[in-house]
Amino acid sequence: MKDTMRDRLEQLSHRLIEVDAMLSEPEIATDMDNFRKLSRERAELEPVVEAFKSYVATEGDLQAAQDMMRDPDMKEMGEEEYQIAKARIVELEDDLELLLLPKDPDDGRSVFLEIRAGAGGDESAIFSGDLLRMYTRYAEHQGWRVELMSTNASEMGGYKEVIARIDGDGVYGKLKFESGTHRVQRVPETEAQGRVHTSTCTVAIMPEADEAEEININPSDLRVDTFRASGAGGQHVNKTDSAVRITHLPTGLVVECQDDRSQHRNRDKAMQVLAARLKDQQLRAMQAKEAEQRKSLVGTGDRSERIRTYNYPQGRITDHRINLTMHKLNYVMDGDLDELINALLTEHQAEQLAALAHE
Repeated sequence: MKDTMRDRLEQLSHRLIEVDAMLSEPEIATDMDNFRKLSRERAELEPVVEAFKSYVATEGDLQAAQDMMRDPDMKEMGEEEYQIAKARIVELEDDLELLLLPKDPDDGRSVFLEIRAGAGGDESAIFSGDLLRMYTRYAEHQGWRVELMSTNASEMGGYKEVIARIDGDGVYGKLKFESGTHRVQRVPETEAQGRVHTSTCTVAIMPEADEAEEININPSDLRVDTFRASGAGGQHVNKTDSAVRITHLPTGLVVECQDDRSQHRNRDKAMQVLAARLKDQQLRAMQAKEAEQRKSLVGTGDRSERIRTYNYPQGRITDHRINLTMHKLNYVMDGDLDELINALLTEHQAEQLAALAHE
């Protein structure tokens, strides 16, 4: 192990001790913002420090095995122990390299999932509903909570646009590579000739903004309009001006929420989505700048970038960024996204390691 890597790991070990000491202080328990920050930092530090402890222990095993090899009666056993410890050292070094990769500060955040129907008319809207179900089922498997924030339903089923909040630990870290254009190839129910049609939807995964720290929205930059909700929702929705449309004048971003009967709650939801969109805009600008320096294997997350094709006649799903094809479409559409997401994360980590090697 390089001295610089060991120094870094020792620093992190000391930091974990400091964080544990701070978390045990009574005043921290009453300062929820600080408590959350320290708890999040501890969760990031613990796996690194535990792996380093295993590494140091294995170094001890390696030394003990070398000592045994000097004793003729213990030489054979010592050689066997030495080979086991040596292989474990290599394995732990690889693990520690991955654990020390730069962390995306947003990985632990909850997200807003935005799905919009694209080319393909009604079939595209129906597919947006299928994608929402896919992500909802995946969230359920992960123990995350899903809340619909805004829906614009299509008459034929599905959604022209739908926004959901997915709340839980590490949501953005798992879903951030889902942003982009998703393409579906299948025979629509309304197709009499049995021809395969191609439709698209765009998906945006936006990390939830921390209002207290990150996105300062000036009230004078907003135009807030209220109106009567349209579409399904019952008579109580349509009797009052409960729907809210917020326009952010400097950027032109527009957010509508009309699913709740309370104007106040619709406004709160709209402001949360607006803050996430503004944060997303900042992230995309930063990513575009970084992409000029090096091209990401898993894409830029640009909405216009075609990232995946769902081919129903062949039961095939293809992620174009990493040239991964699987014949497990039914499983994926039922929320079994682990193989896809893990492959994307592995590719991203490989790219990060390659970039560090060239520095």
